[in-house]
Amino acid sequence: MVAEIVTQPAATAGTLAPTRGEDRILIARKLVKTYDSGEVEVHALRGLNLDIRRGEMVAIMGPSGCGKTTLLNCLSGIDDFTSGEVWIAGKPLSRMGDNEKTDFRAMRMGFIFQNYNLLPVLRTVENVELPLLVRGDDPKGARRKALAALAAVGLEKEAPKKPAELSGGQQQRVAIARALVNEPDVVFADEPTGNLDSETTAEVIDLMRRLHQEKGLTFVIVTHDSAVGNRTQRVILMRNGLILKSFQPTPG
Repeated sequence: MVAEIVTQPAATAGTLAPTRGEDRILIARKLVKTYDSGEVEVHALRGLNLDIRRGEMVAIMGPSGCGKTTLLNCLSGIDDFTSGEVWIAGKPLSRMGDNEKTDFRAMRMGFIFQNYNLLPVLRTVENVELPLLVRGDDPKGARRKALAALAAVGLEKEAPKKPAELSGGQQQRVAIARALVNEPDVVFADEPTGNLDSETTAEVIDLMRRLHQEKGLTFVIVTHDSAVGNRTQRVILMRNGLILKSFQPTPG
């Protein structure tokens, strides 16, 4: 059943002030992203609005080229947006410099990618602890947190192995452990099951759902797979750089 239609602007960017105690962890207002090659302009995002509650598990879906990954990149500060505003945990991204956004991502966000993005020369535990070391955590504490994160995804015994010694599903679970090791406000996942078979996809989604329930994590998942979208709490359907509708899926 469709829960809400969200294509119309709900507030003017720059005027919204998320209040203390606000249950929305992520807010976007009038978000625009235009790519200009000099010869042609591509309007990837066309002034969309979005609200995601703390602890919510959301799938962003739509046809190829509709702006899903662009939206994820703009929400996370990986890519600059042309106009509008994004707040994460009450912090406006447009007021941050590049270094500040990099630090903010390291401290407050987790990322899961289709291709895992594990460093092949590092052992599993070293891949997981790397974000903590990059942000300056104590090595002993980082190792302890990395092992705990691997235990949470059922891979503590695989800590000494390198990625090439793991299956695709295991590598993605390592990537999930890396995404949650810094106790993020939001975990962004871009086609996290795109390289997995249906059985392994189900296992990975089961894991993400369990972590969502046990740890109260907020997941924003870009996916083309309805089997993934139907396992989330809410699906946001995109078309041509806009949010067409937002609805609660019916598991099938």
